[in-house]
Amino acid sequence: MSNPGGPQRRVTIADIAERAGVSIGAVSFALNGRPGVSEATRDRVLGIAEELGWAPASAARSLAGATTETVGLVLARDPRNLGVESFYMRFIAGLEAELVKRSFGLLLQVVPDAAAELRTLKKWRASRAVDGILLVDLTVGDPRVAVSREPGALPTVVVGDHRVANGLTSVSTDDGTAMRQAVRRLAELGHHRITRVAGLETLAHTQDRDAAFIAECVTLGREPTVVRTDYTLESGARVTRQALRSTRPPTALLYDNDVMAVAGLSVALELGIRVPEQLSIIAWDDSVLCEHTFPKLSSLSRDVVGLGSHVARRLFELIDGAAPAAYFDATPTLIERGSTAVAAESLPV
Repeated sequence: MSNPGGPQRRVTIADIAERAGVSIGAVSFALNGRPGVSEATRDRVLGIAEELGWAPASAARSLAGATTETVGLVLARDPRNLGVESFYMRFIAGLEAELVKRSFGLLLQVVPDAAAELRTLKKWRASRAVDGILLVDLTVGDPRVAVSREPGALPTVVVGDHRVANGLTSVSTDDGTAMRQAVRRLAELGHHRITRVAGLETLAHTQDRDAAFIAECVTLGREPTVVRTDYTLESGARVTRQALRSTRPPTALLYDNDVMAVAGLSVALELGIRVPEQLSIIAWDDSVLCEHTFPKLSSLSRDVVGLGSHVARRLFELIDGAAPAAYFDATPTLIERGSTAVAAESLPV
């Protein structure tokens, strides 16, 4: 597409269509993430667009030095769950608190799965639709990290451990220390059979929590059990019911979010199990939900709004030219309320 001795001609969607052997309409659908083309065609078009250096007119202005004054966040989540679990709403509130100081906006896109998220990130890079991006819910060997390390990638902050960020700027919390703190406290209260109601096993932070939970239980001579969920009310209730109806039910449950802890509390009451007299419960993240149940839920508490603000500040530093670095946010701390007590099995007869 070069023109030796003259100005460079901007790559058009017609150029991409010719190279890909598809119609201009199919290219438009692929580049804009619209239905109407197969996934194979979409991937081929995006690859050719990237190879040719395609960018829409607005992107060309950005490449010339202008900015969009926008940062991007893609969530591969069921949008119905976002209205129930408050973590991301609080996280976004923290982002917005910093973005507004520089008159930046947030481009938020909710997609059905990881593949759709990766396509969105590639489209944003090609079109320079945002000045920087945030990556959340990291997996080990996450392909989004690889894409964000390629030449021409946008400034990127990983919300997660530096070990999975692979050299990108990261902001993380010490979930392992928090998990060990919770297990130690339950052990002090005399609990021996402790069940962890965990989230998705593929997520890096879930694996960190799993490892800390099992290691601390083994060190203290406790019986650890881990059950899997997708973070929803329904899955939290289902695995809680199964655990409490087992032949050796736990005396303590430790949930990966507060939504599932609320569901678990309801199941215990439904089964006639008294909390905390017969069962202790600890939640994670400590939203307002934890203070409006009966009994109030003990929780591993962290400032999620503050985390969002911290992440935004690090992204602005990258946009302004700072080198990538790893940062820690505050470690979650155990707040004891009415849902934890001495284990019934350890009480004197």
